[in-house]
Amino acid sequence: MWRSLLAAVLLSSTSSLATAGETSAPPAPAYDPLDHWEFAYETGALWSFGSNATPLDYVLLPQLLTFKSPYVFKGEFLGGTLALRNRLTIAVEPIVEGPENYFIGFTGAGLLEWWNPARNFSMFFTAGGGLGLMDSKGYEVEGGQGQDLNYTWLVYSGVRVMPAERVSVSLGLYFQHISNMDQDDINPGIDALGPMFSVGWHF
Repeated sequence: MWRSLLAAVLLSSTSSLATAGETSAPPAPAYDPLDHWEFAYETGALWSFGSNATPLDYVLLPQLLTFKSPYVFKGEFLGGTLALRNRLTIAVEPIVEGPENYFIGFTGAGLLEWWNPARNFSMFFTAGGGLGLMDSKGYEVEGGQGQDLNYTWLVYSGVRVMPAERVSVSLGLYFQHISNMDQDDINPGIDALGPMFSVGWHF
């Protein structure tokens, strides 16, 4: 009788431990966009402003194809995760107001992101530069750009949400400077600012 009772107690204890082990097992890790590459299509409108560049009014419509790397550095910050990524962009920018008609180029930048623990919301800041070509009109129209080869730098900040596991949507404010860095006698440059909207796919 005592042997049967002891066996029953041992069996019950073993079963309880097994159940407890199953209950305390960590859940499967959630999808983390920081571990993946991202391809994004970004579109917007920029208006020239300020007195440090051309006196002419310009309106540019940036159409950007952007690749973002997985994180290169990340750490916990303010209850979420702060991460640094790389960003490479091909830019096709029709100029709908101004003497020139287009700017086509590419840029590289560092991308700083803060993600919430659920990984469905982030704030971002990016800054970088590159170069490109435009059909310069500075020798025909006063205030136009002096040569076809131009350099650009940008500052871009905004917010991003993840409506689905591998899809992101973002809205931000984009600043762009374009000039030939005084490689030509005519170099008024362009300073432009405006909203940008993007949709990204993770892979």
